[in-house]
Amino acid sequence: MNDDIFAHLRGLIVAALGRILPDLPAEAFSKVVVEPPREASHGDMATNAALVVGKAAKLPPPKLAAQLAEALASLPEVAEATPAGPGFVNIRLEEGFLRAVVPLVLRRGEAFGEGAPKPGRVNLEYVSANPTGPMHVGHCRGAVVGDALAGLLSKAGFDVTKEYYINDAGAQVQALAWASFWRYLEALPRDAHGLWEEGADEAARKAAVEARYGVQLQYGGHYLLPVGQALAEAHGSALLEPSEANLLLIRRFAVERMMEEIRADLAALGVRHDVFVSEAALIEAGKLEEAEARLAAQNLIYRGVLEPPKGKTPEDWEPREQTLFRATDFGDEVDRPLRKSDGSGTYFANDIANHLHKLERGFTQLLHVWGADHGGYVRRMQAAVAALSSREVPLDVVLAQIVHVVKDGQPVRMSKRAGTYVTLADLIEEVGKDAVRFTMLTRKSDAQMEFDLDLVVQQSRDNPVFYVQYAHARARSVLRAAGDPAASELEGADLSHLSDPAELGLIRRMASWPRVVEGAAAAREPHRIAFFLNDLAGDFHLLWNKGKDDTALRFIQDAAPEATKARLALVSAMAVVIRSGLGVMGVTPVEEMR
Repeated sequence: MNDDIFAHLRGLIVAALGRILPDLPAEAFSKVVVEPPREASHGDMATNAALVVGKAAKLPPPKLAAQLAEALASLPEVAEATPAGPGFVNIRLEEGFLRAVVPLVLRRGEAFGEGAPKPGRVNLEYVSANPTGPMHVGHCRGAVVGDALAGLLSKAGFDVTKEYYINDAGAQVQALAWASFWRYLEALPRDAHGLWEEGADEAARKAAVEARYGVQLQYGGHYLLPVGQALAEAHGSALLEPSEANLLLIRRFAVERMMEEIRADLAALGVRHDVFVSEAALIEAGKLEEAEARLAAQNLIYRGVLEPPKGKTPEDWEPREQTLFRATDFGDEVDRPLRKSDGSGTYFANDIANHLHKLERGFTQLLHVWGADHGGYVRRMQAAVAALSSREVPLDVVLAQIVHVVKDGQPVRMSKRAGTYVTLADLIEEVGKDAVRFTMLTRKSDAQMEFDLDLVVQQSRDNPVFYVQYAHARARSVLRAAGDPAASELEGADLSHLSDPAELGLIRRMASWPRVVEGAAAAREPHRIAFFLNDLAGDFHLLWNKGKDDTALRFIQDAAPEATKARLALVSAMAVVIRSGLGVMGVTPVEEMR
């Protein structure tokens, strides 16, 4: 039996259908699904096999369901198979077959649930925060979702490369260079430039720089003070003239320092990317022109004038001829500009170059995690990837909604470094890496959420972080009390002692773990792992509490060594599955609660 008993049963069902309908080709069975029934009282599994095959077989689905149920009832794995409704079959498994999941988990360890290797290579790009300041809580959710998604896809058998795209070109990074130049001036002796009076406060110093150079300083956080100091120490007064060359040097220096901070923040969150790709480097390497040439060769670029954007009036919009990509040929609403009036690439054009770079490296699936404010950007990027890859490489986008941090029921906005928002470093310092990661996965990524600083440290049923970790800690306490037996010692236990509905319910939940992995990976929904673990923990806590009231269900019983061994095998397997799930989420399981 493989890890996934649902896949195992599906194989048996397809084989049974093949015997009943020997003239049907294998593809006739491609839509056969085996899943938990809507009502637990209906059994352990249900299949739509007769419903989806009936038409091809030219048989009424209820009649085929009756034949299939009769065939399945003769299998050693099946205790009962019953036709239902318009063509479904409900299946109740033999308890012995169900119990066999326990030694399977013990043998497989935390690898239980891993899918077979999938073909192709996945490029998963996430975070990709502009390197213009500290990472904040808004970046945090995308970082956690992306990293958990990478873990989930890897668990499901995909070859995943985790990529960070550094947005180090364009106006925002130029604004960072000017802000760093201001902080550089502050780090020099005042008489080196004479821009402000002795004792001038920060606001006055900023105003003096803006007036002298005709710029508006967009970034002023104190996080740039060390950048200015380092520039002064490295270059003295050599950068006083903000020439193009000097600003380029300052920009690169500032980006490098910001990326060092970003990498450190991500590492504190347990996030480590495999590849960092620079937007500026791609542009310098001519990837934009290369992408345009590839699109032009397909007659997908032309000079034209777009209609005014929705909501614009003739007074605030001026038509002009632009270089356009035929995005509408690939499902987009309008064609998209590739060049600005100054001849440089649009944001979209630079992103096309980025995706060409991915395709050239041989990736067969592209996946992004973006903030929800980029939702309107999805279709045009999918159009570009379809054009670049001749529609062969899919681009999927997972959107992450904003997070509101609250404490004592009130929004939290202040930050030690930024002053106006909660930084990722502050959040991790407040509640810890594991609580941050788990909590960020307790909601679907495209749903807004509140991150309650009080709740995530609360030891209660309402806190899923605590509830799941407590289940693992309880399991470990039982195993330590029993001398911490090795999994290999427990594999041969007589599991017929596990007959209580709560024990069998716990096994059923564990058995569904491989199916949860496959389903969550296919749907790109890592929050399903948190939901599963919460349910698994609930099943274990239920069994624990039943043991308080019924001594016959207690895990360790000196007078019943065989029953004890069977229950220790169950407890050990449950802890393995929790660790497997937490591993996907990037959360460290605890040995004991403090």
